[in-house]
Amino acid sequence: MPSKECWLGQKAHRFGVHNSKQESRQQDLLIAALGMKLGTRKSSMTIWQPLKLFAYSQLTSLVRRATLKENEHIPKYEKIHNFKVHTFRGPHWCEYCANFMWGLIAQGVKCAGLNSEGLYRVSGFSDLIEDVKMAFDRDGEKADISVNMYEDINIITGALKLYFRDLPIPLITYDAYPKFIESAKTADPDEQLEILHEALKLLPPAHCETLRYLMAHLKRVTLYEKENLMSAENLGIVFGPTLMRAPELDAMAALNDIRYQRLVVEMLIKNEDILF
Repeated sequence: MPSKECWLGQKAHRFGVHNSKQESRQQDLLIAALGMKLGTRKSSMTIWQPLKLFAYSQLTSLVRRATLKENEHIPKYEKIHNFKVHTFRGPHWCEYCANFMWGLIAQGVKCAGLNSEGLYRVSGFSDLIEDVKMAFDRDGEKADISVNMYEDINIITGALKLYFRDLPIPLITYDAYPKFIESAKTADPDEQLEILHEALKLLPPAHCETLRYLMAHLKRVTLYEKENLMSAENLGIVFGPTLMRAPELDAMAALNDIRYQRLVVEMLIKNEDILF
């Protein structure tokens, strides 16, 4: 009959073997989670190298984004605009930047009704949208678009979208269009932002500033996504074809670009704080 000491020794050995197997299984799971092949030799280098690479890639991404945010190449206005508002269809001329653009900065894109479901997706009554258009033709900056005049917020949003669609040159100009589309076709997120940053430099100052103002507004819209159901992706679907149009007359090429137009606006909204 084995002695008590011998029995305790065998129990300790079995316990040690069990712990060793458990640690081995945990190590296998960690290696599998990191996407490494399982093998018999599992050194500490095998475990930590992927983690170090991941941490390095994340740090590199943060540095690249911070560099974009601190870059001052995108034009900033130092003087007050002097918009000459004539009609809804324009041209609405700014004596400072020598470019046509509706006085969005002067009049402001009012962030009212942010929790309205389907904001910018739901269409307002076309006759009332036409009334808003006529009010701007008649009264310019003095046009009354308050809630007392138009209770349905979709009428105001519809008028805003109509204005951008009617611009003779889109907000994202034909010259800058290929660069913006290139950013949407790029797979790497950091490279996407860098190309977008370069594309913004191609815009005339008035276009870039109005785009910045509009993207800040749309970013605020996404903060109420639970109520209005309008994510950056949904707003991209609405505003992509509204803010940019393919310079080519080929209908098929323009149709194929719609998905990239959506991605461009979605990226601009999500990274508004970095790009502008």
